[in-house]
Amino acid sequence: MAEVAGKWSGAWQIAAVYVGTVVGAGFATGKEIIEFFTQYGTSGTIGIIISGILFTWGGARMMVMARKVKAASYQQFNRYLFGRAMSPVISIMMTVMIVGVTAVMMAGAGAVFEEQLGLPRQIGIVATLCLSLLVMMYDIKGLFGVNALIVPMMVLFSAIAFGKLITMGELCETKLEAADYSLKAFLSPFSYAAFNLAMAQPVLVPLACETGDERMVRRGAVLGGLLLTGILLSSHFVLLSFPYAMNYDIPMAEVIRSFFAVFYWVYIIVIYGEIFTSIIGGIFGLQRQARTLVSIPNVLFFAVLFIVLYMVSLFRYSELLSFLYPIFGYISFAFLFLLWVRKVPRP
Repeated sequence: MAEVAGKWSGAWQIAAVYVGTVVGAGFATGKEIIEFFTQYGTSGTIGIIISGILFTWGGARMMVMARKVKAASYQQFNRYLFGRAMSPVISIMMTVMIVGVTAVMMAGAGAVFEEQLGLPRQIGIVATLCLSLLVMMYDIKGLFGVNALIVPMMVLFSAIAFGKLITMGELCETKLEAADYSLKAFLSPFSYAAFNLAMAQPVLVPLACETGDERMVRRGAVLGGLLLTGILLSSHFVLLSFPYAMNYDIPMAEVIRSFFAVFYWVYIIVIYGEIFTSIIGGIFGLQRQARTLVSIPNVLFFAVLFIVLYMVSLFRYSELLSFLYPIFGYISFAFLFLLWVRKVPRP
C-alpha cells in the first residue's frame, strides 16, 4: 500500500511540474488562451479538447521515449527524433526559443507588477530573477517544491471561477454560438500543443530520465495532460463571459476583479506563481542542457543567462507574446510530427 501511494505521489509531482511548465505567463493571465482559442468561439472550445488530447498523449510518449533512449537533455532527445545531422540545428533553434519564451515569462512578471500592483516593470523582473536564483540553488527539489505548492492553487481557483459563473448564470451570456472556421482557427490547437510540448521537453526529458519508475512517469504525464485540459476549458469559458477580455495584458485578473473581488489579491499571487513556475522550468532545462555541453560554473551560467533574459524581457509583454508564440508554434509542428512517427525503442 505504501509503495502504491508513493508511486502516485511521485506521479503527482511529475504532473505538477508538467502543468507548472506549460501554465506560464500567457496561460495563467489568459492572454495566451485568448490568442489561440477564445477569439474563435465554439471552434476554440473544440480546439481545447484537441489540444488536451495531444497534451495527454504527447507528454506521456515524450517522457517514455526519453527514458528509453536515456536522454539527459533536450539535445540528446532531439538527436533521436531528428537524427544526428539535423539535431544540432534543431537544438540551437530550441535553445533560442526557450530563452525567448522564458524572457516572455519575465516580461509577464513585470506586467503583473506594473498593471496590477502599480509598480515599475523593472522591479518585478529583477525580483523574479532573484527568486529564480534562490530556487535553482535547490535544483530539482526546488522545482518540485514550487510546483507542488502553486499548481493545486491554480486548479482550485479555476474550479472556483468556473463554478461561480455557473451559479451566477453568466455562462448563458457567453459567445458560445460564435465560431470561426478559418485555417488559422483549425491550426491553432495543433500549433499550441506542438509549441508547449516542445517547450516542455527541456524539463520533462531530464525529469523522465532521472525518475526511477516508468509507470510513475506515464501516470504523471497523463494526469498532467488531463489537468491542463480542465484548466484550459474552465479559463476559456470564464474569458468568453467577459466582454472586454481582449483589452488587457492580464485579462483573467480583470475577470476576478469584476466577478470575484474578494479573491482578487490571492489570485494575483497565483498568477505570479504560475509565471514563476514556467520561468524556473525554462532555467532548469537550459542548465541541464549546458551541463551536457560544457563544464561551466553555475554562477557564471546564471549570470550570463539572467542578463540575456533581462534585456529581452524589457520589451512589452503583450507584444512579445503576440509576435513570438504563433511563430514558435508553427516551428514546433515538426517536433510534434516526429514525436508521432518515431517508434518508442524497445528495452
